[in-house]
Amino acid sequence: MPACLIGLGSNQGNRREILEAAVSRLAEHPRIELLAQSTWHETSAIGGPAGQPRFLNGALKLETALTPRELFECLRQIEIQLGRRREERWGPRTIDLDLLLYDEQVLDTPVLTLPHPRMAWRRFVLEPAAEVAGEMVHPTIRWSIARLLEHLNTSPPYVAVTGGIASGKSRLAKRLAAALPARMIEERPDWTRLESFYADPDGQGWETELEFLDQRAGLLRSDALEKGDSPHLPERPKGCFAQMGTVPFFQCDKPRVMSGGHVFRSQTVGILEQPAELKPRVAD
Repeated sequence: MPACLIGLGSNQGNRREILEAAVSRLAEHPRIELLAQSTWHETSAIGGPAGQPRFLNGALKLETALTPRELFECLRQIEIQLGRRREERWGPRTIDLDLLLYDEQVLDTPVLTLPHPRMAWRRFVLEPAAEVAGEMVHPTIRWSIARLLEHLNTSPPYVAVTGGIASGKSRLAKRLAAALPARMIEERPDWTRLESFYADPDGQGWETELEFLDQRAGLLRSDALEKGDSPHLPERPKGCFAQMGTVPFFQCDKPRVMSGGHVFRSQTVGILEQPAELKPRVAD
């Protein structure tokens, strides 16, 4: 039967009791076999309205004869039975059950997306998940859960500020750098190159984007070496633009991709990072 990874969370009521009730209902299902349960992790609320109570989070590994949609509906029914009301996105909740992985299936429908689109950079997901399913592989990133968590724990703390030309991102980045405090790593555009892009955006767009990504990779590499970090972006191979469309030039062990704007280094803010398949516009 397919192996699945489930994320659990609660920040209302008797959190532990509610979470244990959810585990019991899943374990009692005739077409589900519970393989492993993580410890409970107490975490601060991320996103949503301010002032929320702290969460208890955990993870389950299971096998099931249910299809992805059937398992998803089973999780939703358990949420309803335990008092979940979907009134505000990322608001307080009695119970949250997320289908994170269903074997290595990739699915994108209006109702269900697999793998879970935000699991790869959420510590409150990865830490308990690594306890029970460290060997499971994220099917689009092709990294194990354990490796995703290790990446989160060891990546230098970078934040990217992106936006269109003249949107105020430089001003915002400088204000953030002063407030954190942080050190700006400022990108200096090649205006001649930009002029050729605007003259022929269809013909020059992809190559221009690759060049900008390469420049930003160099900025991060230089900063990592200066700070004594292990640089996640190795020296680019020769002929890095020889195969337009396949993005061969990074070939990096730990992808860190940004698009547009400025980057600054912060000692107080961790990065919200999404390792992902490279596309013409990818924000880190």
